[in-house]
Amino acid sequence: MFSTVLVANRGEIAVRVIRTLRAMGIRSVAVYSDADTGALHTRLADLAVRLGPAPAAQSYLSAERVLDAAVRTGAQAVHPGYGFLSENVGFARACADAGLVFIGPPVAAIEAMGDKIRAKRTVAAAGVPVVPGRTEPGMDDAAVVAAALEVGFPVLLKPSAGGGGKGMRVVRAETELAEQIAGARREARGSFGDDTLLVERYVGNSRHIEVQVFGDTHGTVVHLGERECSLQRRHQKVVEEAPSPLLDAAGRAQMGRAAVDAARAVGYTGAGTVEFIVDADSGGRGADTDFFFLEMNTRLQVEHPVTECVTGLDLVELQLRAAAGEPLPIAQDDVVLTGHAIEARIYAEDPVRGFLPQAGTVLGLVEPAGPGVRVDSSLAVGSVVGTDYDPMLAKVIATGPDRETARARLVAALGGTAVLGVATNTGFLQALLSDPDVVAGRLDTGLIERRGETLTAVEPPPPAVYAAAALAELLESEPAGPLVDRWDVPDGWRLGEPAWTVRRLQAPGGEPVTVRVRGRAADAVVRVGDGDPQPARVERDGPGLAVTVDGVRTRYTVVHSGGALWLAAAGRVTALREQERLAGAAGAAATDGAVTAPMPGTVTVVQVSIGDQVEAGTPLLVVEAMKMEHVLTAPLAGTVTELGVTAGRSVRLDERVAVVTPPAPERGE
Repeated sequence: MFSTVLVANRGEIAVRVIRTLRAMGIRSVAVYSDADTGALHTRLADLAVRLGPAPAAQSYLSAERVLDAAVRTGAQAVHPGYGFLSENVGFARACADAGLVFIGPPVAAIEAMGDKIRAKRTVAAAGVPVVPGRTEPGMDDAAVVAAALEVGFPVLLKPSAGGGGKGMRVVRAETELAEQIAGARREARGSFGDDTLLVERYVGNSRHIEVQVFGDTHGTVVHLGERECSLQRRHQKVVEEAPSPLLDAAGRAQMGRAAVDAARAVGYTGAGTVEFIVDADSGGRGADTDFFFLEMNTRLQVEHPVTECVTGLDLVELQLRAAAGEPLPIAQDDVVLTGHAIEARIYAEDPVRGFLPQAGTVLGLVEPAGPGVRVDSSLAVGSVVGTDYDPMLAKVIATGPDRETARARLVAALGGTAVLGVATNTGFLQALLSDPDVVAGRLDTGLIERRGETLTAVEPPPPAVYAAAALAELLESEPAGPLVDRWDVPDGWRLGEPAWTVRRLQAPGGEPVTVRVRGRAADAVVRVGDGDPQPARVERDGPGLAVTVDGVRTRYTVVHSGGALWLAAAGRVTALREQERLAGAAGAAATDGAVTAPMPGTVTVVQVSIGDQVEAGTPLLVVEAMKMEHVLTAPLAGTVTELGVTAGRSVRLDERVAVVTPPAPERGE
């Protein structure tokens, strides 16, 4: 077994691998970019080596710098995690040339399965069913158009070199092809350095089921059951579970055999995942289920914890042992799935803004614990969430003896999760897991899109949250001495009564709410809006605050930073700001024809110039953040009169980037 292993990754997967290395008594080496100085994975590892600046191309994607770090620290092997260099055949080959063991499959397997075109041909030759489409290598735009017309709409454009939903585009009409091909190639180049595309028939109402396979260097290949990954958004998995509620033992065995055949076809060793697409409308179950090969991921998957939970196996440990030449300790008959496990991915994104990536500093953090709950995370108070990398922050996994127990535990665990300072999707995840079809196991890849705003709707904060914010500020002010009435005394109150302190607080998308509070923290009165005054008190309770209003006690996590109060309680995080601080931004955002950045990021393409005439909906520019693109369009017809950005420039959230001025009304109008 190795004595020192370098982990060529960041975030929660680096933390996950380092913990297994520590449990096995293996010295760990972390690497980091300037954006990750002091990140949790660097603090947990025995050694940490700086790679370079924040951009991945100059740090985590630099094979030369990663290998130099391995050699300098005496590492014998490199664990790539997922993403970055994990499926880069050049990196795997460079590890071997440097005398390092690449903890992954052989180069030939990565080459065969890393190229989706070659992968489909390889598994088809082994008798595995594949999705109809065109997979000729090197298709130019004209060939892609011809392939789409041949396959028939809707079609799916997919980068040949990568996965994770990056660059994938569903095209429903010929008129959309040119723009979608350009966007898919651009994303593919940015994410994988290769803009080769393939075209497949788009199976709209489908289920996404994948099988975990494992091989050793002694000829043994087994499968460890399947994972249901049908709950997706923009082709990106959101919730995964094991086993699938669709398959019975016969279906599991059939799909498992196909996955093992696919792995054997390329001489696979280590951990890999064979992904299948299933027609959700076929009505098939078990051995009657129609399924098609989608792709093979030649690495550990983000969702591997659910397989670990139902098999009792540590997949990272198995990876290490297989890479060291040890035989698998299990045969196929030894694999037993016990209970059920469901995982939810927590992203730095705002569901209300169309799931656009968000950035910020983690000001406060609450992570769940309890029976059947596991958290894989790299978050810590002070962590900076930027726009250089994928927006996934953590994973919350719940297990139970059956699916419903695991689901209920996960909903409760998400209710006990709070990231203050950065917008996340935890509320959306709770709503999704409570959807009647999800509860019943009726899943497909289009479910989230169909539900639309029913999953992202955010109700305004209840009065108790505004009261808690005012009481928290009251407690905060007490060490400085008695409260001073900075505002006014409402009519009807006698002289000599304690004065009210008045605050105007506003939640995102809501109207300002007036909150009045008087007294001391231990004996106060609070009034929210036009409501009745209520007796209240607030006291410190460990790292949080206990707030009692009208006899109801609630525990809050509260952080006051930058003119905003972040409050978390019962699974809800609310950011409240004083109205005056918002007035300027709100006025600017309301300007007719103004176009603002919906997320912090980098402008990659500017498609217009000042003076251009545009129609409503005309693409103006593209903003990229965390490997995702967002096209900003003209809000109305008119002339581009302001364009404050150029390609390559960084923009802030809500920064004004362009203005479209409507034509002046003609005389007499």
